[in-house]
Amino acid sequence: MKKKIVFGTLSIILFFSFLLFFLFDSTNEKKLIEKKKVELAEKENVETPEENIESSNIIEDVSYSAKDTKGNEYFLKADRGTIDHNDSNYIFLRSVIANIDLKNYELIEISSDFGKYNVNNYDTIFSKNVIISYLNNIITGDYLDFSWDKNLMIISRDVILRSGNSSLKADVIEVNIKTRDIKIFMYEEDKKVNIKSLE
Repeated sequence: MKKKIVFGTLSIILFFSFLLFFLFDSTNEKKLIEKKKVELAEKENVETPEENIESSNIIEDVSYSAKDTKGNEYFLKADRGTIDHNDSNYIFLRSVIANIDLKNYELIEISSDFGKYNVNNYDTIFSKNVIISYLNNIITGDYLDFSWDKNLMIISRDVILRSGNSSLKADVIEVNIKTRDIKIFMYEEDKKVNIKSLE
């Protein structure tokens, strides 16, 4: 008889313990859901500080120029520039046009959809729909890394060089703007540069 009473009492205690546990747990879950809803609503209605910083760092009609001791000039302009909030030495650009005017040489013109400009050393990365024209040559690609200090342009990603009546496809074209040397190569040794006539 005593065993039945003890067992019955334990069963009732366990039942109420489980009931309290589930009630308490579901109340906490509801509180967490409500808290997440409030947090989401706050995020939608309030701009983050980063958004404020970025929007305040936008400059319309940006232009930069540089000239070395030999009289070579570099001029760059863009429809819009945004100062990098992580490093103020860099400006992100949109609708970019640049001119490299070397003494005793033809003007080199560059355009691209986007760019990243270093205000300290004038190095510029041009990206998306990059077009370079000089003499009778037009080079197109999706990425151009230009270094003013090294006098070097490295064009990559879907590179096509059109010169006169011929065109050339390659992975990379490297142009030394000081010596006028051009290196054309593929990433993989077994692949060859593709040259064809446009006539």
